Formats: sequence, C-alpha cells, structure tokens
Amino acid sequence: MDANKKWLSIPKDIRSQLIKNVFCANCMDEVTIVGFTIEDDKHGIVLNGKCQQCGHQVTRFIESE
Repeated sequence: MDANKKWLSIPKDIRSQLIKNVFCANCMDEVTIVGFTIEDDKHGIVLNGKCQQCGHQVTRFIESE
C-alpha cells in the first residue's frame, strides 16, 4: 500500500489530530504541520513539512498498526 493510501485509511478526525500534534524543535512546542508531503516507511508513514508558527522543518512519524 502506498503512503497516500495508508494516510487516507486513517479516519479524518484522527488525521486532523495528527497534523495538529507535531513537535517543533525551534518553537519547543506542539505545533501544526503545514505544506507536508507523505512518505512511505517500512513501519508506517512519515509527514515532512513546516511548522505553522515559525516555518522550521518538522517531521511526524505515524506507525502502522
């Protein structure tokens, strides 16, 4: 299954929570990821994007069940 299909298989409300729960090392806080790409990983998927607050690069790993 490709990364986008894995992402879309997650319920919409959970995807929304995941997008809003990314750690930014620059802000030292939980932030929203924006402008992200979805990449496949052998253990799940990875969201690579930017912090909505400061624009710093952030990543969110989502483990497959």
